[in-house]
Amino acid sequence: MAEYVLSCYLTPPGEHAVLRPRHDQNISLWRRTATAVELVRLWEVERFSGQKHHYWPLYTPERARAVLTELLASEGLTLADIRTTWGTPGLPGAQDVPLPPGTGDYAVHSLAHLFSGLLMDSDVFAEGTIVAMAVDAAPDFVLEQDTKPYWYAGAVSQRGRITYAPVESPAPLYSAAEQLFGKEPGTLMALASASTNAIEFDVDRVTSLDLRGGRVHPVSEAVPLVESIVAAARDQLARQEPDPDFTEEENLQSAVMKVVQRACELIAERNVRRLLDLTGVDASTAYLSMSGGYALNCPTNTALLDRFGFRGLLAPPCANDSGQSYGLGLLGFHATGAFDTARHRLGTAYHGAEVTDLDEALAEFAPWVEDVSDFSPDRFVLDVAKAPLAWVDGAAEIGPRALCHRSLLGDPRSAKTKQLLNEHKQRQWWRPVAPVVLAEHAGEWFASDRPSPFMLEAVAVRPEVRDRVPAILHLDGSARHQTVTAADNPLLHRALRAFHDATGVPVLCNTSLNDRGEPIVDTAAEALTFCLRKGIAVAYVLGKRIALRVDAAAASLPPRTRRERLFAGQESDRDAAWHKWVAAGYTEAAMYLMTQMPQLRAEPEPDGAEDLNGLADYVGSVDPAFEFWVDEFRRDQGPGTRFPSGRHK
Repeated sequence: MAEYVLSCYLTPPGEHAVLRPRHDQNISLWRRTATAVELVRLWEVERFSGQKHHYWPLYTPERARAVLTELLASEGLTLADIRTTWGTPGLPGAQDVPLPPGTGDYAVHSLAHLFSGLLMDSDVFAEGTIVAMAVDAAPDFVLEQDTKPYWYAGAVSQRGRITYAPVESPAPLYSAAEQLFGKEPGTLMALASASTNAIEFDVDRVTSLDLRGGRVHPVSEAVPLVESIVAAARDQLARQEPDPDFTEEENLQSAVMKVVQRACELIAERNVRRLLDLTGVDASTAYLSMSGGYALNCPTNTALLDRFGFRGLLAPPCANDSGQSYGLGLLGFHATGAFDTARHRLGTAYHGAEVTDLDEALAEFAPWVEDVSDFSPDRFVLDVAKAPLAWVDGAAEIGPRALCHRSLLGDPRSAKTKQLLNEHKQRQWWRPVAPVVLAEHAGEWFASDRPSPFMLEAVAVRPEVRDRVPAILHLDGSARHQTVTAADNPLLHRALRAFHDATGVPVLCNTSLNDRGEPIVDTAAEALTFCLRKGIAVAYVLGKRIALRVDAAAASLPPRTRRERLFAGQESDRDAAWHKWVAAGYTEAAMYLMTQMPQLRAEPEPDGAEDLNGLADYVGSVDPAFEFWVDEFRRDQGPGTRFPSGRHK
């Protein structure tokens, strides 16, 4: 008999919500039987709320219940059908996440990341060897009662027997650069290989940093180092000819990020060596598991696979916090012994919401719909060769990468395609777009025959074919590719095969179907709105070819409003919770300190405010990043913002 479980990565509702912030919130629905643990659905809240990197809490239990009720109804379930809820105190049926023995020194957040990689294929976990590390910027502390000695968990699993060890995270170096440059890590990673400018710098200086977390925030450790790289870059670039295709600031940032990237890879290599030495494992017999936000750094994943000779990569498509609910679920199932008899495998990324509104969307946009017809491979080839098009199919992919169920596709043979796709998304012209490739031909075009269904590796495009696919190339000749099989993505595989038959190229350009600063689209109506606003004349939705008339009226359509009603109108609840602490004498810096030090959380008391305020003042005087975090906390959680407005992180 099946039972259902929810694992939720949400801010706990209630008046303490302001002190327990989470971002990229998400919810996983599981079906468990005696023989299987199945991920039924993973809802990324930003997809239906419209708030990028969703961080807005549900401030009351009533709001939380309403959201869960609506999501479960789409699967024909109610809260009464849920046996257990893990990961978020205060939700209906909430229970503590059970933890395996030997994990008490690690943040639960990091353990959830760790198990999202370790157990994404339970057969490999039970029968093989896995070297795993959970590496992100910093954990949240919602489920902690005290600070933990280590923020980042590493492990070696040998036929299911796990040896845990702390690791260092490279991610704080990117977080430090994000603070200094005001660009997101993905943009900085792409910029590193976009410009030709480079500098000399002793990256071994990174060994002097303590990046394990705990008593010292690793980002605070990283900021001075990145500042010194910036200073060296300003000095050396003053004596170099700049890359004329980039601004002065972009040349600087590219040179700095080349050094940062190399430093990050040194940290990751050191982690792997320590884990191998600890257990005596031969890397060639083991899989590498990467999880946490830094696992989205494709160059590092590929460097580790190649340098140590691992058998393959285990990393979920939702490796960052958008997959915390997935990891929390696997962590709980493992600790309760579910995998003694049951199996789990994350075979594809397609576990988001289904498209259910195509007929309604066609009726709504009838004034702009010129024709609707069934998928034709030959017609598809003509369309994609003419101009980029939208591709929407089945359940949405989970995680932040475009994995071809909510994508823009284009012809890789022309550099103009890169320019058009970047214009549609309001991105910098220089950002390469990722290729999607027929799995059976991937080895002929890319210098690796490893499957890469989740676009988490950066491999070299073979030199002999680079001039045929200029739109996908980074400066170093690499690309972040996704392999597609007929079993996992049958309709797209047909489309790719037709393009290959017609052109000899088994590759298409692929980028996510969203504008800059907004989440990836979730519904047919959102996809058609995007196409009309951006002048995209063809959309393929659930196997239907939709030809659109794009005109000035279409271009002036407003962005599509998502289900904001579930979150808007909570400002009074938020302000009441916030002002309860302020009225008791706590500064905003002291309130932020409580988000990082759970042992300090208590009821607001005037007698306790003075000591905590003094501690916050001291931390601010010695921590170069503290003021930045307090400002971010105030902008995201404090009074004065209304949903869905506010800074996109």
